[in-house]
Amino acid sequence: MTQSTQDAAAPRQSHDGLVVQQFGSQASAYVSSIVHAQGADLQQMVEIAARTSDARAIDLGCGGGHVAYGVAPVVASVVAYDLSAGMLEAVAAEAAKRGFGNLTTQQGAAEKLPFADGEFDVVLSRYSAHHWQNVRQGIREARRVVKTGGTAVISDVIAPEVPVSDTFLQTFEMLRDPSHVRNYSVAEWTEIAARAGFAVVGVTRRRLPLNFDAWVGRMRTPEVQVAAIRALQAAMSEPVRQHFAIEPDGSFTIDQAVFELVAV
Repeated sequence: MTQSTQDAAAPRQSHDGLVVQQFGSQASAYVSSIVHAQGADLQQMVEIAARTSDARAIDLGCGGGHVAYGVAPVVASVVAYDLSAGMLEAVAAEAAKRGFGNLTTQQGAAEKLPFADGEFDVVLSRYSAHHWQNVRQGIREARRVVKTGGTAVISDVIAPEVPVSDTFLQTFEMLRDPSHVRNYSVAEWTEIAARAGFAVVGVTRRRLPLNFDAWVGRMRTPEVQVAAIRALQAAMSEPVRQHFAIEPDGSFTIDQAVFELVAV
């Protein structure tokens, strides 16, 4: 059996395993990432969480923990929740360093939360939902664990409404990071939230510029896939190129939104 045949016959890991592989080994980098530690969307999420006094909060798909660090001073308690044990170890260490005694960690998938119904007042998630295998189930679980009248805040990249631009975005994302599932449009998010039992009370859209080299560097994207992304950029029609504001070095701009939801 040739090496290529052996590789093809080798069992493939689960999607959750792929997510852990992609992010777990880079835990410290994400904790210390200035890009992830700042942003108008992050500040908005903290401000929304602060509206509920003595809130019990959870940060779903916490990654480097920046949402949890942001809300820790304004809530009674916050759980940093993630698939990656390595990421959670790094978050716990950083929380201890910052003196956040009200921040705890818990490992698991968004689609199956190990918490009681109505356990939280505020559910938060930032740049995580596009990795979830089943976003609808994840949002249903978010609704289950937040009390009626409680708040959920989702911040993520959103898909363009124009299909061809959407296709390019999803392809870029998958080539850069094979643990990517999908970025959803505002219309899709509104429908997903409503079916889960949330009312959408606010949508704040922003444009997010991305430095190409830093964007692929964070995920250690293989050079063959970097070349494929650049080839796709070169093949874009002019309207798509304008939407993403492609620059000579490959840097571009995507759409992002914060969804404020209320559990009904």
